[in-house]
Amino acid sequence: MHIGLIGGIGPAATDYYYQRIIRAFLKAETELDLTTVHASSATLLPNLAANNIEGQLAIYDRLTKRLAAAGADCVVVTSIAGHFCINEFKEISPLTVIDMIEETNKAVASKGFGKIGILGTKTVMESHFYGGISSAEVMPPQGEELDAVHEAYVTMASAGHVNDEQRQVFAKACDALLKAGADAIMLGGTDLALVYAEDHSEFPVIDCAAIHCDVVVEKALSE
Repeated sequence: MHIGLIGGIGPAATDYYYQRIIRAFLKAETELDLTTVHASSATLLPNLAANNIEGQLAIYDRLTKRLAAAGADCVVVTSIAGHFCINEFKEISPLTVIDMIEETNKAVASKGFGKIGILGTKTVMESHFYGGISSAEVMPPQGEELDAVHEAYVTMASAGHVNDEQRQVFAKACDALLKAGADAIMLGGTDLALVYAEDHSEFPVIDCAAIHCDVVVEKALSE
């Protein structure tokens, strides 16, 4: 299966998907067929804040048609913030959309967590991962801490790297969420791979980007 990625939102997340998919195909000793097109956080974030679904769909439609012309069989949005209009996108997309929210919900259910904290953009946190988790209670940071996480995340994602101050913001939020009863922390922004590694964290992590990538690889290798 020829994989189509909508990347650029932000650069570190795109690189994460690319590297993880490459490693999986190398391990499987199978040739990878992949095309990436570039969206931008500079347009996504205002569309997200204004809930401008039509504006974002126009961007996705244009980019997906480019992927289809390149021979892609599916389309993958490498951004959780970019999933704010994923249901509407699935209705118009000429390619099969591999939905991160749907796949993450399945993964959370399989883990048996009762409560999960979440980091990411303000919209993702306040919407409890767009209401997409059916088996566990999603707990966002509270008060000023929510705003601090949002600002740190957006700045980090746009720059493509994380600094110590941003790490401290995320660490403080995680500590508060775990003390409030969270069983795990959901990385509700794909760029949080810059900060936390699923297999090297001091607490259970739900790595949405890793879950998404692995499903993409599984589907690609099975077809």
